[in-house]
Amino acid sequence: MHVKKNDNVTVLTGKDKGKTGKILKAFPREDKVLVEGVNIKKVHKRAKKSGGKGEIIEKTFPVHVSNVKKINNKQ
Repeated sequence: MHVKKNDNVTVLTGKDKGKTGKILKAFPREDKVLVEGVNIKKVHKRAKKSGGKGEIIEKTFPVHVSNVKKINNKQ
């Protein structure tokens, strides 16, 4: 993989094209990375107790490593 944890990257394709963020976690076996603020989806969470309320939370999902490009922040 050409990127690793804590690298700053920009997204090249998809619904979040042009967004930038830091890599939170890398999954080398699946060739995916978790980028903060990118590929956020709403997930329905079940109630823990009977009679309790469920909730909708926003969760970040991994993107394929080929869809990100490392940003050089050195000046």
